[in-house]
Amino acid sequence: MSEFVEQCRREWRRLGVADPLAEEMAADLASDLEAAEAEGVSAADYLGGSASDPRSFAASWASERGVIPAPPGRENGRRTPRALVAFTALAAITVIVAALLLATGEPKVALETRTAPPHLPLPSARPSVPAGTGHRVQASAASPVEWILLFVALAALGFSAWLWLRWRSSRSPIGSPGGRSLS
Repeated sequence: MSEFVEQCRREWRRLGVADPLAEEMAADLASDLEAAEAEGVSAADYLGGSASDPRSFAASWASERGVIPAPPGRENGRRTPRALVAFTALAAITVIVAALLLATGEPKVALETRTAPPHLPLPSARPSVPAGTGHRVQASAASPVEWILLFVALAALGFSAWLWLRWRSSRSPIGSPGGRSLS
């Protein structure tokens, strides 16, 4: 057997893989490497980057087969990107704030007009507004800005959802290094 297979066997023993299972895995690995060599593929080409690291290859393969637990943080293949989490949280908070601002209508602007007492008395042919009264109109001053903020935040939230979908679909399951499954 090759030195690579022997190093994997030692790593499996160190990780606590049962001897019969470790022997089965070593035999499988040896036969796969022999078959690759018979086809003209070198062990380094067959194993990819893991040919230089038999310990991590053995641990990864044992984890993939469920013989040992997956290393912490590697259950799903890779960790959640912090920047994507932060971007999603910021977009969600912005949507909530913009919606609350629109719902409350704050800040308000008031336009008030007062009529001055007339200098000359008017004929009382029709009812008129008593002198010194006025009209008050109130509106939300920030409404256009809040609507724009809401739409931009919703677009950012949609973009974030699209990024999450792409991230999830691009994850590869934990497999043997080099992309080949040897089980």
